[in-house]
Amino acid sequence: QVQLVESGGGLVQAGGSLRLSCAASGRTVSTYAMGWFRQAPGKEREFVATISWSGSSTRYADSVKGRFTISRDNAKNTMYLQMNSLKPEDTAVYYCAAGSLNANTRAAYNYWGQGTQVTVSS
Repeated sequence: QVQLVESGGGLVQAGGSLRLSCAASGRTVSTYAMGWFRQAPGKEREFVATISWSGSSTRYADSVKGRFTISRDNAKNTMYLQMNSLKPEDTAVYYCAAGSLNANTRAAYNYWGQGTQVTVSS
């Protein structure tokens, strides 16, 4: 089993930055693809970014491309999401996930964290 815990969320003004972390425990996630998803109130959970097990391949949702950067440190069993130029529409609960496929669909991920709230004020 893999346990995932997100941290780093908070309240930030538009144009600001936040760095989310996702710490894994239970077993190593170095062989798993990992991803970030987010869910705004009243909306479906949507894909944000994903990274392959080695970190060599990344994919982003069009809405965050050029502003967000996903990365991982397998030695620390941790994944990150650097979010710059934040917009009010980025407000959501952000979830990290681990799975066998480097994909942009929820079904590709077996393990999920509890989420961290990101609020961007205008």
